[in-house]
Amino acid sequence: MTIQYETRDTIAVVTIDRPERRNAVDMPTSQALYDAFKQFDADEALSVAVLTGAGDAFCAGADLRAISEGEKKPVREEGDFAPMGPTRLRLSKPVIAAVEGPAVAGGLELALWADLRVAAQSSVFGVYCRRFGVPLIDLGTIRLPRLIGQSRASDMILTGRGVGAEEAHAMGLANRVVADGEALDAAIKLASEIAAFPQLCMRNDRLSMFEQWDMREEEALKNEIRRGLETIESGETLSGATAFAGGKGRHGEFG
Repeated sequence: MTIQYETRDTIAVVTIDRPERRNAVDMPTSQALYDAFKQFDADEALSVAVLTGAGDAFCAGADLRAISEGEKKPVREEGDFAPMGPTRLRLSKPVIAAVEGPAVAGGLELALWADLRVAAQSSVFGVYCRRFGVPLIDLGTIRLPRLIGQSRASDMILTGRGVGAEEAHAMGLANRVVADGEALDAAIKLASEIAAFPQLCMRNDRLSMFEQWDMREEEALKNEIRRGLETIESGETLSGATAFAGGKGRHGEFG
């Protein structure tokens, strides 16, 4: 198996398990990644997923050795299966990338697909495929400028240079920086904190955030209201307000 899938309470942990290839993704691995995240999204008992890599790498991108030996991944305009697997999926629940070592080329695109990125101190992000004529075809040219702005994205996309964890954090690419070896534990802790919130409200606000990219401001406003009303009508808002009135969460406290 090139993908390990486990659950910890309401958290799914998906691990790319090809350390001998720096967790590079061949066709069976991309299919297994896609299947794992479809399984996570369909499981009502799970709230947040964490994506990581085995050993000392997150993911070195597509398996160029497999490509050189004739493997052909589907590169199509239509459909939700991408060359790296799940990167075209818009899940109903969030994913956190736990990054140790390189998240480069297609591995960078997997990290960009995640909602949040927890990066170990010595991790590195980069469009390393620039050196080999391998294009970004897992939404890297779309998500990277949306996350960090076009000027910084141009610096990474045109030069292919590596960006360390501290610089990635400063530009908004990494959300948290932790000591080496602690990315997975920190990501699971963050996932657990998110899983503790009222879930429908969090998921609807998250979806509205994604959906607004496709809309004019007026349409986005109406969509936000539709999502908000669904949350309010579910009873979560009244329940939360009642808990607050009873003394929970005062002065910005969580838990």
